Parts: sequence; C-alpha cells; structure tokens
Amino acid sequence: MSSPSEPLAEPWRDPQPVRAAGLPLPGRSLLDQRWRDLTFLHWRVDPAVVAPLLPPGVRPDVFDSATWVGLIPFQMSQAGFGSGPGLPYVGTFPETNVRFYSVDAYGRRGVVFGSLEASRLPFVLGARAALGLNYTWSRMRIERRDGLLTYTSRRRWPAPRGARTTIVVRPGSTVVQDDPLADFLTARYGLHTRRFGRTLYLPNTHTAWPLVTAELVALDDELLAAAGLGRLADRAPDSVLFSHGVRTRFGGPLSPPAAV
Repeated sequence: MSSPSEPLAEPWRDPQPVRAAGLPLPGRSLLDQRWRDLTFLHWRVDPAVVAPLLPPGVRPDVFDSATWVGLIPFQMSQAGFGSGPGLPYVGTFPETNVRFYSVDAYGRRGVVFGSLEASRLPFVLGARAALGLNYTWSRMRIERRDGLLTYTSRRRWPAPRGARTTIVVRPGSTVVQDDPLADFLTARYGLHTRRFGRTLYLPNTHTAWPLVTAELVALDDELLAAAGLGRLADRAPDSVLFSHGVRTRFGGPLSPPAAV
C-alpha cells in the first residue's frame, strides 16, 4: 500500500458524511481514554487563515462557508494503551486543546491540534515523540463551584512559556440534538498529524456526544494567539457547548483506503 503522505493521482474525493456516532475501529485499539467535563468553544474563521497551520496533504474542513477553530478544556481520565487498564497518575490530568478541522485527499475528516496543554510531563513527552502531537507541559486546574466550571492553564514548556488561559462556563440543561453544526464540531473520528516526514491519519471512535448548551461567563486566553490565530479570543465564540464526556479509543495510523 502507498504511504499516507503520497498525493493522489486523481482529484480530491468528497468528504465523508458527518456521523454523530463513530464506527468500529478498522484495527486494534492503540489508546483508550475517557474525556470528562468538556467545554467546546468555537469560532468561525476564514479557511485561508487556517490553511497554513495544517500539515501537508490536508485542507480546512468547512461548514457554512467557514472553517472553525476550537478551544476545548476538559479532564482526561484513565488514559492507557490498547484495551488495558488506565495508567495510574500519568493517565489522568486536565487538558486544553486548540484544534482545527481538517479533511484529506481521501475524504477522511479529522482534527489537527494547534496545541494540547497537559499537566503530566511523561504523557507530553511520549505523545510528542511517538505521534508528533503538539503537546505542551502546563500547570492546570479545573474547579467546580456554584454551578460554574473554571479551567485554568499556564504553559511551562516549550515556548511561548507562560501562555495561559482562564475559561469560566455555566453548563446548561438544554439538550442539543439533531444539530448539524454541533455534529460537525464534535463528531470527529480521526486526527491528522505530521511525523517521520509523513502526514498520518489516526482513527478514533466513541458514542455520540451527550451535548447541552452552556454559557461562557469569562474568557482570558493566550493559547489561540500562541497557535497562530492572532486576536481571535478578543471576540465572543460563535458556539458554546458542554458535555459530561465519552469514552474514546484510537487506532493506529492508516494507509490510504482503496475507497471512501
């Protein structure tokens, strides 16, 4: 089979349909994780702004003539290898992602991470070395009080050291269902990353997100700017959602499919 980084001889294929729930992994599970108490903040962005921030072989995925940028804090829990038990201590920590939405020449939709703040240095170093993911080591905290969640993060390593974010949200009670934009932003069953001179695609799967509305009470963020988005955080996000979480599993890198 050809390398994931080799270009197609024919034109780019149409993107796969957006699915609320994931399909079974095509192979063995590489990573098993639980994501808890997630806030999804999203901004509409011109695809031309995001395109230079993506690895070769992928382009911005679009909805309603725009691509979208996410700032997503949550609690990682019981992360482990394969289908085994979660790693003690190292596998549970707060995380905050800046992410872009991508599609490759084979129509595979995914995400590209501009940064992944995490408070466990061994996990950061392992993910950077093995998968080329842009994990950064940060001092982080999630606090719950009076119906509010407050996520704070300050980067320790690498540069820009000290890049920080404070996000305060009030989760609502209105269930979000049959919302094409919410599905586009949250039902992403793969990631694109650059490693060993190739753009790789790692599939993942989980049940449909249990989503509710949320109110953004406060935002003081430098992570979007550190990821190349300028002063995007100066304006209010165009979408705010919350989820208590899902269990997700990642597969290993895939070669290009024979058909999509």
